[in-house]
Amino acid sequence: MPSTTATLPSGEAVPVLGQGTWMMGEDRGRAADEVAALRLGLDLGVTLIDTAEMYGNGGAEKVVGEAIAGRRDEVFLVSKVLPSNASRNGVVRACEASLKRMRTDRIDLYLLHWRGGVPLAETIAVFEELRHSGKIRHWGVSNFDADDMEEMERLPAGKNAQANQVLYNLGRRGIEFDLAPWCRDHGVPIMAYSPVEQGALADDAGLQAIAARHDATAAQLALAWIMARPGVIAIPKATRLEHVRQNAAARDIRLTPQDLAELDTLFPPPARKRPLEMI
Repeated sequence: MPSTTATLPSGEAVPVLGQGTWMMGEDRGRAADEVAALRLGLDLGVTLIDTAEMYGNGGAEKVVGEAIAGRRDEVFLVSKVLPSNASRNGVVRACEASLKRMRTDRIDLYLLHWRGGVPLAETIAVFEELRHSGKIRHWGVSNFDADDMEEMERLPAGKNAQANQVLYNLGRRGIEFDLAPWCRDHGVPIMAYSPVEQGALADDAGLQAIAARHDATAAQLALAWIMARPGVIAIPKATRLEHVRQNAAARDIRLTPQDLAELDTLFPPPARKRPLEMI
């Protein structure tokens, strides 16, 4: 049976299904529904929540802060710093602002959102300082390709990265050529954002046919496929309560060898190196 957790290099186990918050916090009129969705996810055991200072210009972090109020110890909390804030002083300021918006004293996993102009060694050094001070428990990266990961590993403390968050789903399998094997060989989990391609995979007729055999939706099947990949964490976003319940139920789907073979036919794995995709 597929594992319900992925193990960080630190040895800590985290859920393979989390809750994303991209595009939350952009309209205060929707905040109550967004908070309710996140809280229901926690009730259903989906206790990893991913956010970023960029989402809604901090609005998503405020939604998260409201959702986890009184339940902080249940949550594995992930946030990200923008590359424009990745300097020594910038990371510290950004981290403090994120902590304040989320009303917490710590971030469980703090990621560099993507590479920018600040030297990577400088950002990692500040991450390490924040880790030792207890402001963050772990750090990692996002949108790093295989060569970025190799460069990072050669830096002082570069081996302390705990995850790499990238675009990954059935329709975006380019990372399987070299990045996913690198991360697997080095024990670094991949966090898959947009695991249902922002809902597009839900309308795929081929996926719908396979999902019908499991009395599931195409979106649930796409999530089950991600969660069946060793060392991969899916972080779909849901703002409707029924959508949250459907995402949580995807953990119970067990894909057969026939399912996997058909999915490889519908969505072939890469045969060559492809540039890392981002959206």
